[in-house]
Amino acid sequence: MFVANHLSWIDILLLSGATGTAFIAKAELRGVPLVGWLCTLNATIFVSRADRMAVTAQIAQLRDTLARDWPVTLFPEGTTGDGVTLLPFKAALLAALDPPPPGVRVQPVCIDYGPATHELAWIGDEPGQDHAARVLKRRGSFVATLHFAEPFAPADHGNRKAIATEARRRIEAL
Repeated sequence: MFVANHLSWIDILLLSGATGTAFIAKAELRGVPLVGWLCTLNATIFVSRADRMAVTAQIAQLRDTLARDWPVTLFPEGTTGDGVTLLPFKAALLAALDPPPPGVRVQPVCIDYGPATHELAWIGDEPGQDHAARVLKRRGSFVATLHFAEPFAPADHGNRKAIATEARRRIEAL
């Protein structure tokens, strides 16, 4: 299971291309033209943030996906950040790792766009179409780097909150 910071929709393209991972995404994305369809191509797990009663089913779906040996990425900040400050991690879905399916390890990943971060980060309430247009109109190139921390066995760290704390610590160190 990959656990990564989240800066832009570009993160999904980078991680998917590098690892073949599926993603956990907010349920609202399923209905977005083109984006929703693209999400279905890689076994995205859609979660409803508003329906707290659905968390148990979402955790079960995540456990099933991990048990099938399919990598999954979680952006535990729950939103995109500015690339300077790592937002607090939401640990609810990490309950899928307590206890973890056999053989599952947590791979923390730090996504970095270097000097272009402030131009590429999707911050605040900017509509998705506006952000995409802004990024695509940007002149020049940029270097995107995926920093992979040492993976760890979630069972060695205890419950979902301890797993989130350890993943966040390793991402911050990068």
